Amino acid sequence: MQATGSTPQPVRFEQTRDAQRPVGRSIRRGFLNTCPACGSGRLFGRFLKAVHACEACGEQLDQHRADDFPPYIVVTIMGHVVLAGFMATEMILPLSNWGHLAIWAPVTILGSIGLMQPVKGSVIGLQWALRMHGFGSHEDSPEDVLPVTDHTA
Repeated sequence: MQATGSTPQPVRFEQTRDAQRPVGRSIRRGFLNTCPACGSGRLFGRFLKAVHACEACGEQLDQHRADDFPPYIVVTIMGHVVLAGFMATEMILPLSNWGHLAIWAPVTILGSIGLMQPVKGSVIGLQWALRMHGFGSHEDSPEDVLPVTDHTA
């Protein structure tokens, strides 16, 4: 029992092999820049550099392999947003090409920069939830990758 007036100690996240890792919750925590395991520690130390380990629960977070997937997602999202905005603007207020460029180039650049970290965090959360790339109980091995077949023979 805790004495009144004392500060509560942080609860350490005990990870076991059989611990549940809900995908939606892990993606949401990554999107919010928090540890997918406990939801309280920071996920990024710098803009797109994941911390080595969560300061709250100790989960190792730097072994992810997000690679090029987050930029593909950001390009897809921003492409839809900018194209829909461009078409709606053109229907309401016809502008010259320079007018559209002045509006949609900054929207595209700022939106892409703004989405990159949350999307990368979501991908890291997804990989953690699915126990991919070092987040599971085994190391990735060449057998985990599909073999490349030569169709020229």
